Order: sequence, then structure tokens, then C-alpha cells
Amino acid sequence: KVSTSCSESDNLTPRLHETMSDSEHEVETFETADAGASHTVPMQAGSVRKGGFMVIKGRPTKVIEVTTSKTGKHGHAKCHFTALDIFTNKKVEELVPASHNLEVPIVNRVEYTLLDIDEDDHMSLMDEKGDTREDLKLPGGHPDADKLADDLRAAFDEGKEVSVTILCSMGIEQAHALKEINN
Repeated sequence: KVSTSCSESDNLTPRLHETMSDSEHEVETFETADAGASHTVPMQAGSVRKGGFMVIKGRPTKVIEVTTSKTGKHGHAKCHFTALDIFTNKKVEELVPASHNLEVPIVNRVEYTLLDIDEDDHMSLMDEKGDTREDLKLPGGHPDADKLADDLRAAFDEGKEVSVTILCSMGIEQAHALKEINN
């Protein structure tokens, strides 16, 4: 690196210098972007909007309604959230002062091509790089998930090429949607 120092105005010849990070410290590199990262980020309750995500009772949810109420002379505004668990579709509610922080889950969607469904309902999935995984089962546990599982099974049995969207949040992964691939 070449630098000139402003304090040495009488001697403006460039000089080489080494920074501490070059010589004394090793740079750490991580294999994945979320290595050691939290599954949530804090956000002020008053900033969470309809359609956004928040954690209620330790579960990732999607907000379907927000109402804000002003309280008395010295009280704080309160936000009343109505939300659906993104994996079970259960309706949950939370009342939080607008100025308080709450947790917002980091939610990722990953597209896979469905290759196979075995007799134990495990899906064989391939990502865009060609890597496969066979650790996810067909969704279930509530009517929407059961319908998605039935649709996936039917499309597979009919020999259709199907793309499956996997929703990932707070260490949970589950099939969320399917899309037929038209070649």
C-alpha cells in the first residue's frame, strides 16, 4: 500500500507501510454467510407491518393484522398483532408497547426440483447446482400442509416436473409451495 501523510507536508515522497491486519492478524473466513448467526433480528414493535414476520411464543409468524392503540395520559402506544404461524398456520396474537423491541425471524425460501417421494414420504430434492437432499418429509399437520402434500404426491405420480419451495426459519425447514415446471 502506498500512502502520503498530510502531517509531513515538506516531505511528500510516497512511502510504503504495512497495516496491522496484513502482518499480525489472520483473516477469518466462513463457509456460509450465517455461520454462528442468530435466527432472528430485533425490530421496534411500531415498525412491524402487515405482511411482515415476527416471533410470537418462540415461533416464526406472518403478521396478518396490526392495530395500534394510544393509551392514557402517561401510557405508551400499544401494538396488537394478529399473525399466523408460518409452518402450522395457527392463529396467534401478541400485545406489545410500540416502543419495545421484538424479534423478527430471518425467513428464507429455497427452490428445489422434486426427484422422488419414497414410501416413508421423504422427498428427494435437487437444487439449481445439482446437489440433492433427502432429509425432508412431505408437509402435514394442518389442512393446508396436507393439501400441499397431496398435490405434490399427485403431480409426482402423474410424472410432472415440479419445483418445490422450501421455507426455512429458526432452524425449521418445510415444503411451502409447489410450481409445475413447463419445459
